[in-house]
Amino acid sequence: MNTQTSHPLKAAVWMSGAVFGFSSMAVLGRKLTLDLDTFEIMAYRSLIGVLTVLVISTLAGTRGQIRARALPLHLGRNISHFTGQNLWLFALTLIPLAQLFALEFAYPILVALGASLFLGERLTPLRGATALLGFIGILIVAQPFGAGGLSIGLLAAMACAFGFAGSALFTKRLTRRPDGTVTNILFWLSLMQLGLGVGCAMMDGQMKLFTAAQLPLLTLFALAGLGAHFCLTTALSLAPASVVTPIDFLRLPLIALIAYVLYGEATTWATYIGASVIFGANYINILSESRKSRAARAV
Repeated sequence: MNTQTSHPLKAAVWMSGAVFGFSSMAVLGRKLTLDLDTFEIMAYRSLIGVLTVLVISTLAGTRGQIRARALPLHLGRNISHFTGQNLWLFALTLIPLAQLFALEFAYPILVALGASLFLGERLTPLRGATALLGFIGILIVAQPFGAGGLSIGLLAAMACAFGFAGSALFTKRLTRRPDGTVTNILFWLSLMQLGLGVGCAMMDGQMKLFTAAQLPLLTLFALAGLGAHFCLTTALSLAPASVVTPIDFLRLPLIALIAYVLYGEATTWATYIGASVIFGANYINILSESRKSRAARAV
């Protein structure tokens, strides 16, 4: 039997970094959107990302892992992520932060469905049931039949989950390749999204340059994103997803508290209830996959 040592305490420490990073992105992103559009923010974030990856990979001795291979897969991944991230930044200015984070939690369910459609993984009855449960949770959070109906902010928040799910599916394909290293994926992520950001920002014929006052915010925004994903990846390498995911869910009450203190946003019970249903669907899926993985290792 092959076993993998789990370090839940270390994973919890790394996940606290991820929770802090994602929450910081929301606060910094809302501040930046007051002066820059989402395409400009993504362009400057990606520029900082390219420089950061090159410096760190040089210091770590992994720069040689950067390869111009499987570029169509990288492009597909980055178009998906670029779309999801821009929709996330757009929704950030229109709906309460807690509601945005709750709807974002739906993307793992979409990944499970997409893996069946695009990666040849079998769509089990449990996966289908959890997808339905997750959809119910989305309806509870969004309340499309309520007095306000579906606003453009809610639609953007729900659509961003599809973008993030597509990015995750392409990432799964890339990590199955010998050149699918973290350094290589992050380099093409930053470089391609820099091109996409500049191209989209210039559609109106102009691109606003950042000011000296905005540069620290842009740098922190870029580093918070890179750091959050690094912490999340590290946590998943130290403990099973069934341990890591509940810690990630702490983002919701934390961002609700931050939104209340900074912006006076009150979080409705519908958001908490719907988010709990979405989390429950994700967690059931993770437990099922964990049992299958343990059974396969025991053979």
